[in-house]
Amino acid sequence: MMTELDLQLATEFDNLPSEEQFHLWADSVLTLFREDSELTIRLADAAESQQLNFEYRGKNKPTNVLSFEFEAPPGMDLPLVGDLLICPHIVYQEAIEQEKTFHDHFAHMVVHGCLHLLGFDHIEPADANEMESHEKEILAKLGISDPYRDDAE
Repeated sequence: MMTELDLQLATEFDNLPSEEQFHLWADSVLTLFREDSELTIRLADAAESQQLNFEYRGKNKPTNVLSFEFEAPPGMDLPLVGDLLICPHIVYQEAIEQEKTFHDHFAHMVVHGCLHLLGFDHIEPADANEMESHEKEILAKLGISDPYRDDAE
């Protein structure tokens, strides 16, 4: 079982996770569902995040993570799952607001984004519960506490 990662640094930010960390986080999700996977994680500035969030989701603001699922043409079996675009500036702000460590919150964004690439979503409550339970389980195996622990308050 293997995940191939293309990490693109399109912005500068202090204390970014290492390529090994990104690989571990993506691998911890993708290998549960697929034997081989390829994905790109692009770390982008707020302007690029905002532009793509508006273009693809109609929301004119930067966001933490965008997932672009790859759909292979019929009859082609490729290991490519898609692309994640993550904005470290937003992840950092959220980590402070949510009182989480920067790297733990980054791990959550990678896990969350990878689950989207695999077809999970959180639009309907039952789907959200399933996705969140996967996130909690995967993050727990990585030694990261429940990212939704404050939601019930």
